Amino acid sequence: MASYRLFFPFLLPISPLLSFPSILHTVVLKVGMSCQGCVGAVKRVLGKMEGVESYDIDLQEQKVTVKGNVQPEAVLQTVSKTGKKTEFWEAEAPAAPETKPAETVSEPAETVAVA
Repeated sequence: MASYRLFFPFLLPISPLLSFPSILHTVVLKVGMSCQGCVGAVKRVLGKMEGVESYDIDLQEQKVTVKGNVQPEAVLQTVSKTGKKTEFWEAEAPAAPETKPAETVSEPAETVAVA
């Protein structure tokens, strides 16, 4: 029965993992979580999501980091299903020093007579 594989090697099954390289993404979200129940809800939906390799949930910072072969929009939508306010984490940019507008004070010019 398996002798046809000797003549037709193209009929061999191809592993899906070998056919397409997986692209790992890191998605960082800000999720409005106030308790361990909220954390549990986020864990539940991420645990069921296909392609998720790992995730980290920081309740204090309200930050969820997801790594895996996932699309960022799909992760956002999945976590949003918990009913928690969810948005992409804004990249931390160095704070630019505030510059105050130059105050223009017009003082009368002194006239000095040189003798």
